[in-house]
Amino acid sequence: METNSGDTLQADFDKFNISEELGFLLEKPLTNLPEHYRVWLDLANNLTHLIESQKLRNLVHKMTVLSPNLLNNHRELRLAHLALGYISMGYVWQEGKHSPAQILPKALAWPFWLVSRRLGIPPILTYADSVLANWKLRDPKGDMEIGNMDLIFSFPGGESCRGFFIVSLLVEMAASSGITGALEVTHSLKNMDLVSIQRGLVKVTQSLKKMKETFKLMHNHVDPTVFHGTMRIFVSGWRDNPMLPRGLLYEGVSNEPMLLSGGSAAQSSSIQCFDALLCVQHEAETGAFLRRMRDYMPPGHRQLINTLSVGPSLREFILSHSSSDLCHAYNSCVSALVDLRNYHLNTVTKYIVVPGNHVRAMGCPLRGVIGTGGSNPMVFLKSVRNTTQKALILERPSMSTETEL
Repeated sequence: METNSGDTLQADFDKFNISEELGFLLEKPLTNLPEHYRVWLDLANNLTHLIESQKLRNLVHKMTVLSPNLLNNHRELRLAHLALGYISMGYVWQEGKHSPAQILPKALAWPFWLVSRRLGIPPILTYADSVLANWKLRDPKGDMEIGNMDLIFSFPGGESCRGFFIVSLLVEMAASSGITGALEVTHSLKNMDLVSIQRGLVKVTQSLKKMKETFKLMHNHVDPTVFHGTMRIFVSGWRDNPMLPRGLLYEGVSNEPMLLSGGSAAQSSSIQCFDALLCVQHEAETGAFLRRMRDYMPPGHRQLINTLSVGPSLREFILSHSSSDLCHAYNSCVSALVDLRNYHLNTVTKYIVVPGNHVRAMGCPLRGVIGTGGSNPMVFLKSVRNTTQKALILERPSMSTETEL
């Protein structure tokens, strides 16, 4: 039985392009492309200097248009998307928020579009790029912990930039055991195996708690002033963004500007998986925004969320079974997700709201607080937190204290 269970999970990992140890992270990302694409890596590897010296746009204008046809496999495509995404963000925001580029030159836009089509994600720097595929080990034989990890490409912001993306990556890595637990719950639901459902839910709860603990590293490694004032603009997109109200024109790709959201934690496949498993139904605009964010995830990850969403309802199953243990295991999961979302709210207050208020107090006009994905982060995060809380099940006195077999 254990072997069959292991085989089933391995089939899931392969199908959804995930791993048991790393979850949604790209395993062993490449740091080099075929020599034909040397110019992309030269720009991306020197991005911080080129942005700060305001030389990036001039160098992009001198680039020749390269076809991505020589890219042979998934990892090469992911590195190309990462490099072109970083260069594009640097190009658009090189001069800051007062004069963003309105047009992405064909030498960037055309290969970026083609690589994106092959990967099934949009031609903008996504969370799947900057967090899931942008890491390397300083000592290849060492552990995946913050002191031994580095970014492949970086924006201005020094250690705060590294800290922001690496901590986000480690939070995603902490989610990996919870994703396995979610798959175990789904398979156990089909077999109506209450003990295995409960065991899977415990795994998810432990994973969510570990994610919150890992998230706390942000305070040691990211300076709020540097994050808000220097690096945040480089992950801002061109949808619902007053700085680029019409979007960005991709030269040689489309005659109309594209409206695309920047990288955002709302693009985290892990959190949306847990929502789907626990049957957390987000409302109206919030739900629509989260569904749209799925378009920015790799297709396999999207497919996993969809599989969890359309499968048998865990919440309905628990409501129909008088098992106090099972109900408690479910509620522990929901509570851990609420705690994580509360912590995210507090962190956004520290890193976005407070520095933003300070900038406005200094006389710099800013139109409200806008997240990199285009939403108001506080309104959005309070909404998802409150909806998650509503998923809690009131335990009935008649519920048995022993899990039924």
